[in-house]
Amino acid sequence: MREGVSREGNMFIVACNRSKPSDSISQKVQLQQTKLYSFSAWVQISEGSETVDVIFKTTHGEWIRGGSVVAKHGCWSLLKGGMVAHLSGPVEIFFVCNNTRVEVWIDNVSFQPFTTQQWRSHQDKSIEEVRKRKVRFQVTYANGTALGGAAVSIKQTKSGFPFGCGMNHYILLSNAYQKWFASRFKFTTFTNEMKWYSTEKEQGHEDYTIADAMLSFAEKNGIAVRGHNILWDSPKMQPQWVKNLSPSELRIAATKRTDSVARRYSGKLIAWDVMNENMHFSFYEDKLGKNASSEYYLRAYQLDPKTIMFLNEFNTIEYSKEIRASPVNYVKKIKEILSYPGIKGILLGIGIQGHFVKPTNVKPTT
Repeated sequence: MREGVSREGNMFIVACNRSKPSDSISQKVQLQQTKLYSFSAWVQISEGSETVDVIFKTTHGEWIRGGSVVAKHGCWSLLKGGMVAHLSGPVEIFFVCNNTRVEVWIDNVSFQPFTTQQWRSHQDKSIEEVRKRKVRFQVTYANGTALGGAAVSIKQTKSGFPFGCGMNHYILLSNAYQKWFASRFKFTTFTNEMKWYSTEKEQGHEDYTIADAMLSFAEKNGIAVRGHNILWDSPKMQPQWVKNLSPSELRIAATKRTDSVARRYSGKLIAWDVMNENMHFSFYEDKLGKNASSEYYLRAYQLDPKTIMFLNEFNTIEYSKEIRASPVNYVKKIKEILSYPGIKGILLGIGIQGHFVKPTNVKPTT
């Protein structure tokens, strides 16, 4: 370890001469059960760019990853995360960078405890500041003269906060479920019914019957629909007949699919997941070249120009060890798509998807 000094005179700690990924500064702290802990630190490395993790090591040797950031040379990056203490006891906090050739520079480290009540109060404060506004009513006669003492009643007709739920084909079979769903949600995503493997199980035989019926139900009840999805970059999630197509055959089939679904629902959806999970997987890039995602974002945009085209990824909020769908990689992918010729003007969105299969803690960085 040594002390570093920036050009501006700011002092920071340097982890140098590292032989193991976990060689860095460390600090032992005492945790209290049920408390929530927020962590932050500014991180830089001596050259290039590398992922830096913060680790909480328990007395049993368990490593709990509390957050990560892609650190670069020449600028400071904020590593932000935290953890929930399920047991009281000591943990050791340190940083991990797999490239041992680089120095890890660390500054302004913070580790703050919160009770559940304090955390909730922060949420309530945010709700007051972000989701609420003060409204002043003025009642007048037709000639503009103010009317004092008038009674004003308000009836909410729709929610301003987007709150929705996934929808599958079973909703078409139950009137009770339809009434229950429509009375609660104004946004939805079809779980499988709009996907390629649902609408074209056999090559050349398209069937949108179920997706059309679900969209009709949504439209009649004022429920906005996200289009999920046009194409999927996972090799396992292709229609069976697509998996063994040659590159030239795949390009024809994928283009036909994009044209078919985007034209059919153009102007009827609020969003498209164009190339689903294209930071975790690369089926189309491997077959058609590195610009495959950008090509199909452009094509979907040309067919449905007013709809927001999303990047959609999993493990974004519920899995602390995720690297591929990190904020840095989202930005990198967005820049890659926006730099593609002819795509100027596209509306791009960031989709974050989570699968909560067991009790878990949402990452504070999200």
